[in-house]
Amino acid sequence: MDWFIDLLKPGNLSLASTILLYSFVIFAGIMLGKIKILGVSLGVTFVLFVGILLGHFGYGVESNTLHFLREFGLILFIFSIGMQVGPGFFSSFKEGGVRMNALAMLGIALNVGVMLTIYFLQGGENGLSSISDMVGVMCGAITNTPALGAAQQTILQVDSGAYDISQEMSMGYAAAYPLGVVGIILTMIVIKLAFKINVDKEIKEIEDSKKESLMAPAMLTFKITNQLVSGLSMLRLHTLIPGDYTCSRILKPDGKVVVPTSSDTIEIGDIVLIVCAKTDEEKFARFLGERIEMEWPKDKGPVVSRRILVTQTSYNGTKLGSLHLHAAYQLNVTRINRAGVELLASPDLRLQLGDRLTVVGNIDHINLLARKLGDSIKRLNEPNLITMFIGIFLGILLGSLPVQFPGMSVPMKLGLAGGPLVVAILIGAYGHKFHLVTYTNSAANLLLREIGICLFLASVGIAAGKDFFETVFNLRGALWVGYGFLITVLPLIVIGVIARAKYKMNYLSIIGMMSGSYTDPPALAYGNKVANNDAPAVAYSTVYPLTMFARVIVAQIIVLCFLE
Repeated sequence: MDWFIDLLKPGNLSLASTILLYSFVIFAGIMLGKIKILGVSLGVTFVLFVGILLGHFGYGVESNTLHFLREFGLILFIFSIGMQVGPGFFSSFKEGGVRMNALAMLGIALNVGVMLTIYFLQGGENGLSSISDMVGVMCGAITNTPALGAAQQTILQVDSGAYDISQEMSMGYAAAYPLGVVGIILTMIVIKLAFKINVDKEIKEIEDSKKESLMAPAMLTFKITNQLVSGLSMLRLHTLIPGDYTCSRILKPDGKVVVPTSSDTIEIGDIVLIVCAKTDEEKFARFLGERIEMEWPKDKGPVVSRRILVTQTSYNGTKLGSLHLHAAYQLNVTRINRAGVELLASPDLRLQLGDRLTVVGNIDHINLLARKLGDSIKRLNEPNLITMFIGIFLGILLGSLPVQFPGMSVPMKLGLAGGPLVVAILIGAYGHKFHLVTYTNSAANLLLREIGICLFLASVGIAAGKDFFETVFNLRGALWVGYGFLITVLPLIVIGVIARAKYKMNYLSIIGMMSGSYTDPPALAYGNKVANNDAPAVAYSTVYPLTMFARVIVAQIIVLCFLE
């Protein structure tokens, strides 16, 4: 059994021993991370603490191997996040998203402000904690692992020999992280008590607003009574009533249902089904006639309604209008569902892989279009590795590009974290315009993300474990825990009070925004449990893209400003 003992003993740096060590750290960390204390779990972050424990007992990895696995894991994690948030990154600034993102940015500024205040109050450069320690504590307090990775990578970029400084940053992160998660949830409770919020009332308010939502496409039926529009073709009608809408079907007085093309006309007595924005209802009532209630047939008769899935890569990025559905197929696309969001089918809307088109028309014509667009779920399950590695390649190039700013002796680089993140967001948002297949199903994206973060956390934990307990379990470590709690709680209280007192935001949106501004899934899970609906998740996803990007960049800027 000597071979077995040798394989498992500390200090063995062989490849087999390294793989065993990583496998144990990751599966043990994930299992322990599922344990809930007062309804809160640390999730995959527990991999870091298992790595620290094994590192403390003498387990290690050859330095080049550890460095590669840490950086490659970070790149996978960051790139997967960028691809996930990319499609909604720029749209998150619309309407109420501007206010939420502004509050999230204020939170980031306050996090940095509290951290720097503590740093200078405790003595600055001569204090017990260095600026690198405080950056690590801040990353733990805001529960943001990518920010930690970006800051560490920037330190090594500035000084390749600053490995010990990088490890101390990991220790500060680990010391502050647990109370970071707890602090977010405690702040949610404090806001609730301070404003005497009735959660049931807030839930009802959200449900009522959904029913009255003006953004989702509305399906409205009108009876043509206006003589002025009688005899007009669909083309002429669109000139008269501009905007994004579709005349889905026309019911003639003789009972015949027509899927109109641009040349078809409407007459007095016709009943038309219009798909438009809810806000346009009054406009159509004035032009066409009275609105009536009618149940249109979906699965019977010559005209049916069916959803078609876009899975043919050649149509990725193609404008809907270029398909010429009226002329070629005598079909109408009334709505497009993209990642759960209903969009109006306008001619300029570019299709993306994974879009679901609601098509109305003859069943034979619909089947022809379905074959053309793919309509195969199996194709969506195939990984698109070309786009992924093109993105990583370009991200590394962008991250390595030096940019000189006045007053900085060292040029700034986005690094191995910021570069792939920026490129992934841009590819996710605009890749379809270059016919890059950006679709990745959620399971595949989550798998890549989890593998990446596990490799990164395991590497950070194993490297930091040797000196962790001596560094953290003393006065300085206790101070780190306290500093982290202040960095977590104070900014959240400020933005929570502003959101509720000044902007009268719904409590469920506030707790989602808080979770998203700290990119903290455990806090979101708590918020979802409180709300029992998707309101916190919507707010979380609204601020998450910009917040993730900003925290990664801010961590690097602080390092460059103080560690030149």
